[in-house]
Amino acid sequence: MASNREMESDRLAQLAGEASAEAAIQAAAAAPELEASLVVPTDLTAAAFFDVDNTMMMGASIFHFARGLAARKYFSSSDLAGFVWQQLKFRVGGREDPASVKASREQALSFVAGRSVAELVSLGEEIFDELMADRIWKGTQALAQMHLDAGQRVWLVTATPVELAQIIARRLGLTGALGTVSESEDGVYTGRLVGDLLHGKAKAQAVRSLAAKEGLDLRRCTAYSDSSNDVPMLSVVGTAVAVNPDSQLREISRRKGWEIRDFRTGRKAAKIGVPSVLGAGALAGAVAATLAYRRRVK
Repeated sequence: MASNREMESDRLAQLAGEASAEAAIQAAAAAPELEASLVVPTDLTAAAFFDVDNTMMMGASIFHFARGLAARKYFSSSDLAGFVWQQLKFRVGGREDPASVKASREQALSFVAGRSVAELVSLGEEIFDELMADRIWKGTQALAQMHLDAGQRVWLVTATPVELAQIIARRLGLTGALGTVSESEDGVYTGRLVGDLLHGKAKAQAVRSLAAKEGLDLRRCTAYSDSSNDVPMLSVVGTAVAVNPDSQLREISRRKGWEIRDFRTGRKAAKIGVPSVLGAGALAGAVAATLAYRRRVK
């Protein structure tokens, strides 16, 4: 029998997924030029879903966004260091630990509470150009383009704020994005989430909700991710692909017969790639370099 904690987690995941799907559909409807520009007939029942961090983009999108905000004096270097340490614990050590998820949720809220939605969107556009555009995995982008060329819609699915996720999707020419939805009133963030972070089971719920609203046949859909946290999302579609997988997802993929693509080393998919913990170490090194630079210029 499910515990109260599990039931509450499932409820928040469902709320997050449904809110994210609704936000994604509304944003895509406001910018329909992508489907109109397709030279092949639109495939109405198939789509592709891509995780962002370390799947579509090198590193964590929210970290790059945080760096951009820190450079604009939105918070201090020590705040940035604390944020990154929490994100590292969340990614590497506390995968489904409720305390880690809660701490990451609170960190996410600290970014936006009391800020204008329009202001954060404008900053997101700037920061994408400065810190994210050059970090897109070309191999993953080519996979997304393959689906677009087949007339399929392509959605990003990420725990990063939905507004930032939609910027990334738009800049890459994708259909749209499912992301974490923060509540806003009169164009200002309240500091509360709608449901929870779009993570784990919430991602799977968002994909299901979008499929139900858009008439997609999930058996004809494909999902891509680097993380074992996304096994719920990978499991709800007909075709799952591990991209730059962590060690656990690599093992799960081999066991389930899922395709593996590794763009980090240039080696063939069947060979072992760089463990995700090394990616985390590189992230920590980048943070240290950023903080050292900021100390020098003060």
